[in-house]
Parts: sequence; structure tokens; C-alpha cells
Amino acid sequence: MASAHWSKVGGDRIIGVLDIGSAKTTCLIAAVGPWATTQSQSQDQLRVVGVAQQRSHGVTAGVITDLDRAEQVTRATIAQAETMAGVTLDDIVVSVSCGQLLSRNFRASADVASGIVDDDDLARLHGAGRGYAKHDGRSLIHLNHRGYRIDGSESVVDPRGMAAKRITADWHAVTADDAPIQNLLLTIERCYLRASHMFAAPYASGLATTTKEERQLGITCIDFGGGTTTLSVFSDGEFMFTDSIAMGANHITFDIARALQTPLAEAERIKALYGSVISAQSDEHETFSYPLVGEEDGDVNQTTKAQLSGIIRQRFGGLAKRIETRLSEAGVGPYTGDQVVITGGGSQLVGAGTFLSQVLGKRVRIAGPHALSGLPKIMTTPAFATAVGLLEARAKDLNTPAVTRRPRGRRSKNYIDRVGSWLKHGF
Repeated sequence: MASAHWSKVGGDRIIGVLDIGSAKTTCLIAAVGPWATTQSQSQDQLRVVGVAQQRSHGVTAGVITDLDRAEQVTRATIAQAETMAGVTLDDIVVSVSCGQLLSRNFRASADVASGIVDDDDLARLHGAGRGYAKHDGRSLIHLNHRGYRIDGSESVVDPRGMAAKRITADWHAVTADDAPIQNLLLTIERCYLRASHMFAAPYASGLATTTKEERQLGITCIDFGGGTTTLSVFSDGEFMFTDSIAMGANHITFDIARALQTPLAEAERIKALYGSVISAQSDEHETFSYPLVGEEDGDVNQTTKAQLSGIIRQRFGGLAKRIETRLSEAGVGPYTGDQVVITGGGSQLVGAGTFLSQVLGKRVRIAGPHALSGLPKIMTTPAFATAVGLLEARAKDLNTPAVTRRPRGRRSKNYIDRVGSWLKHGF
């Protein structure tokens, strides 16, 4: 059995992560240890020992819409990963993409009574930051400081032990609507598990697909999921902005099914085999056949790749414009640099990178997650960026205090406050 915070097998600490998406539900279990590789610290400590994925049900645009169906899929996915790893988890790390994620950057200040900054001063500063971030009644998902200032000076990395009269911190907080978060947690608890930590899905995807140097120079990560598209921006090595759009690759499939009057499963197949955001001249003459919905006598219809591209481009073009607008309205342009990384299952649509580069006017590359020891090759594709990123996010802070345990199977109304306790010490 797992401990209240960590499972242990053969002396190795074990962590489990769960990504409940609109298209699929993924569970990864990894052992944490000091294995030496050429990769970064958070990665070289991880060895994947259990993996599982199931097609999601009861989830729309990242939001739990049917608790029973979502529970069944979640329970089966976790059980499959546990069987492979040979462990039983009590708690798990979960991604959050629901609840209309909202980024906020602000400053909090505190007087230094003793004249020398100590841990108590930082704790009071953090408390002020958390209090401000939660004042609108939304659930606090993520809180990280982007830098400290003492008596107005800039860019203090670690102010402890320094002389100062007043200390200021630049904070970045991510909040979400409370009800979708509670339903997500309830789904997990119905599987007799406890969500020990929550990470914003865009943050996890960004960690999994960008390098430390890219995050230092400034980069944007766009994750095209099945039901949602999420954005994350990193600058000076810190997470500084996120947003989510309730539109993803599934909407393209629906558009194809509606326009061609073909079953959804066939529309998905057509998208994978013939779909492209950018059409070539030869596409006007290349045709393919497909069955019509409701036809039982085997009748088929035909269309050209150019017509299919037009259907896809209309939806993808609208999504690209919304991404451009969100980034522009957020005012993060000066921090993002000239590089964009796209990931998620939808990023593998032919021409997606080229089209988005034209819209945003930036260099775009498609990226899967970093390769981890024991991770199956199929899970190094862009579709699994968030799940792998959860492992990296959790491994960045192995000394985080455990969340207070509660009886299994009971819903705690103060869960968010206890996760806030982890946030208080974790960043």
C-alpha cells in the first residue's frame, strides 16, 4: 500500500499522475531515484514503471459531465497502471484544465521588522499573495513567485539573510471555477484515491516540451487537446501566464462529420489519413471515398482533399485567431520571445505548425515530451505531453510537505485549503 504521500517499492519512492482529458485518460507511475543521465534534474530522477490509457467518457472540454462514466474510466486506467507497476496508490497527482483557468500577475509586499529577511518574512509575504489570489472566490491551482525585490531593488533571487526594510514579491497565480474542480476531485475520490497535488495542465505541458534555456529566454507552449486548447508562457525561467480555450481537435472531427454526413469514427479516420490545414494544388484532383451516416446498403460518397482541407482550415483558422487574440490581450508579447512550441494530439495535424507560424508571426516547432527512462515510445508523442509533464512538475520539488490525510472515500470541503498549504511551502 502507498504511504500517505509516497508509495515505496524496493526503497524507491513512487509517484502516480493522472490526466483526465476530453479524448483520453492517462495514468503514469514512476519511481524516483538518483539515476544519472544527461538530462535535467527533474527528469534524471524518474523511471516510469507503470502506464495506462483509456478513451475518456463523461468529459466534455475538460469538464466532468458524467461522474459515473468518468469514474469507470478513471478507475480502470489507474488499476491498469498499478498492475503494471506492482503497486497500489493511495494518492495521485492530477492535472487541471477545467474551470476556465485564469492567470493573474501581481505584487505583494511586507515590512521586515528585524531588518534582516528571514523565513517568517517570506511566509507572511506568501500568505499575502495567496490571500489576494483567492479573494475572488475561485480555487487557487498554482502560485509561483517570479522574483523578489528588497527596498525597491530588482531581481533578488533569494532575499533571506539580506538587510531590508521592506520586501516585495512578484507573484503569478492560476485560479479556476470551484465547481468543476470539486467534480474532478470527487471523481478521483470515488476511485478511493486522494489528489495530493494539482497542477495546471498548461504548466505541465510546457515543462514537458520546452528546455530550461527556452523558458529562460521566453517561450509560448500551445497544447491542442481533444476538447480544449491551452496556452502557457514562460519567461526568465518562470511560469507567467496561462489560458484555455474550449475548442480542440474533437471539434474538427465534428465539423468533418457534419459537413460530409459521415459517422464520427469515420470522420476521425478521414482526419488522420487525409486531413491537412494547408492544401496543395494537387489536392483538387485527389479524391477519397467514405460511408454516409445512416446508410446500411454500403453506399459511399466521394470528396477531394482540397474540400476536406477547407473544412479543417475554417475551424483551425478560427482557433489560431483566438490564440493570437488571447496572447495579445494578455500583453505577454514582450516576454514570449520568437519561439512557439505546439504539442497535444491536435498538433500532429499536417500543416498545423506552418499555419500557426503564419498567423502568429513566430517560429513554431512541434514537440513531444522529454524521453524518460521506462517511458514507452508511443508516449513520447505530443498527445502525452501533459501526463509526462505532471511527473516532471512533481519531481521538481521532492521535499514538499505531505498534505494532511483524511479518511478515504470522504469528500473534504477544505481540500483546496489543504492544497494551498502545499502551495505555501512548494514555491
